[in-house]
Amino acid sequence: MSDAIIEAVGIEKSYPQPDGTRIQVVSQTNLSIEPGKIIALLGPSGCGKSTLLRILSGLSKPTAGMLAWHGKPLDGQTPNVAIVFQSFALFPWLTVLENVEAPLEARAVAAVERRKRALRTLDTVGLDGFETAYPKELSGGMKQRVGFARALVVEPEVLFMDEPFSALDVLTAENLRGELLELWLNKKMPTKAIFIVTHNIEEAVMLADRVIVLGRNPARIRSDLNIRLQHPRDRKSPRFLELVDYIYKVMTEPDAEHAPPDAETTAEIVLPAGGLTKDTLRKQPAVVRTTKYQMLPHARVGGIAGLIEFLHDGGGHEDLFRLAEELVMDVEDLLPIIEACVLLGFATLKEGDVQITPLGSAFAEADIQRRKVLFRQAALEHVTILKQIDSILKRKSDHSIADEFFHDILDEHFAEDEVQRQFETAMNWGRHAEIFDYDRESGRLVQAEPPAPLEPAAESQNSATTPKA
Repeated sequence: MSDAIIEAVGIEKSYPQPDGTRIQVVSQTNLSIEPGKIIALLGPSGCGKSTLLRILSGLSKPTAGMLAWHGKPLDGQTPNVAIVFQSFALFPWLTVLENVEAPLEARAVAAVERRKRALRTLDTVGLDGFETAYPKELSGGMKQRVGFARALVVEPEVLFMDEPFSALDVLTAENLRGELLELWLNKKMPTKAIFIVTHNIEEAVMLADRVIVLGRNPARIRSDLNIRLQHPRDRKSPRFLELVDYIYKVMTEPDAEHAPPDAETTAEIVLPAGGLTKDTLRKQPAVVRTTKYQMLPHARVGGIAGLIEFLHDGGGHEDLFRLAEELVMDVEDLLPIIEACVLLGFATLKEGDVQITPLGSAFAEADIQRRKVLFRQAALEHVTILKQIDSILKRKSDHSIADEFFHDILDEHFAEDEVQRQFETAMNWGRHAEIFDYDRESGRLVQAEPPAPLEPAAESQNSATTPKA
């Protein structure tokens, strides 16, 4: 029998659609959380990291598969876990001490005992002296310390953390990471395992014993990597940089397979004796459709143009890691812009290097109107939904259509919270390219007058690199 605290065996998550099919957001996944380890979960925005965290913590039920707690199915059990959220989620009307006592009160712990445990935990995270303060009196870092204390006071066996440092400034986040690691390494916290969702690759390699990278549409494990580095870890060491570079490649090249750098991948989960059997993992009969529809990266035209200009001015190519540093951006925020540039044919991304294309150079050198023409041509060449909108508006007698039509199309391919984001991105790109105008009040898209074509000289100059509309 496995000694894992939590085992997810063949779990899936999908959502039903009106036509009886289901949209799959998490594909069949095996994952275990073992004692004595910090596990980091990485992946692009919208890939399902938080969904998987909610399933593993017992907050959300998987559509199929089995979740086990110490080898027994979770059904009917209350797992001893706690969660630290990205937002501080404190009760503003309660003091620091009362906020930390709240989960103990919910568990009917006696007043004297909960006060004693809350004070002890506040002292552990360095908040003694602030017991009577209210959240509005605290800095962001101190608020998150309260969040840590509130999670630790229940003495969870597994501590789940959902991007706990992303709302903080760089220095405060770095300080809290160090304090968390100190508590963990010195065994000053009762937790046996930590599972942290993060978008920061360096943070994952700095903290974790194991890093899991998710792919998307639907969520699936692309890499499960053991980090064999002693603490404290040196960010500039060759091994650290090698691991960071490998994870960058896995995240930025979703269709490529990369061999881990001299690291073992985690073995497949073995079904424990008793409780879990293959019969119990048999999926419920349902039609599951994976998302094949093109997902647009959430990047605005201004960001795309700015990145292309930056690359062009810098010689046309740059290492992704250094590019993020130079732009003072998290890779999580930079990746959608790079993905958009690649999708439109303005840049390529290979082995962690971003390279501007001839079309990208033409775009960087063009004036405003010529950029519109180039962007329109690229969008109609590569972006499915914009091609659909353009085709439909041309065929309609009044050259207009309700936005609900495209909401319905997107709804067939994406989860509910992603539909609006996809629609907003398509509207931003399409309006800039003058493919259509959009009136939010009436909810209608209307064919726009296209930008004036390039002058003959410009057309001949770019003919080899500019895709036809």
